[in-house]
Amino acid sequence: MRRIACIAALLPLARLAHGAWAGTLGANPIEVITRATGEWTLILLLVTLSVTPLRRLTGLNWLLRLRRMLGLTAFFYASLHLLTYLWLDQFFDLAAIAKDIVKRPFITAGFTAFLLLLPLAITSTDAMVRRLGGRRWLALHRLAYLATAIGVLHYWWLVKADVREPFFYAVVLALLLAARVAWRMAAARGAMREARPQVDRTVR
Repeated sequence: MRRIACIAALLPLARLAHGAWAGTLGANPIEVITRATGEWTLILLLVTLSVTPLRRLTGLNWLLRLRRMLGLTAFFYASLHLLTYLWLDQFFDLAAIAKDIVKRPFITAGFTAFLLLLPLAITSTDAMVRRLGGRRWLALHRLAYLATAIGVLHYWWLVKADVREPFFYAVVLALLLAARVAWRMAAARGAMREARPQVDRTVR
């Protein structure tokens, strides 16, 4: 299943590469590549964040085995998105890139989101989980929600007028966050209910 999911996640890149080779990406292929890699970064981030809720709802524990691969594939697309901008758009002109980051909010947001994803990719191995400890590792990887939110904002500011797609991504992210908050609140209430009988017995 992991191989199938990996192949499916890389199919958009294969289509993009074929289009670039065949010359079918239109009059502005750089824009097409930039937009496609950015959109698939967001899609795969949202799919990654959906794994735990889906596992909770369906009881399919094998879904958790896909989470790391999906997250790393999302980072791979994010790296391609950034590289397209740095290389094909700006030709590694550091002065122009720095000016863009300062003056264009959507570029600032995009760089911020990538920087947030970077430590998550670096610490994705089992060795890093052991080194950080499970609790600290989980706390760090909650940055995925913030990185995705900033990524949605980056896309929203980029398109300016037609915000239907970034709005859809924002709604999906909001639902995932709401589900997480609801489960945490339910767990806290359950812990309080379990603690009450113990308190009552102590008082008696």
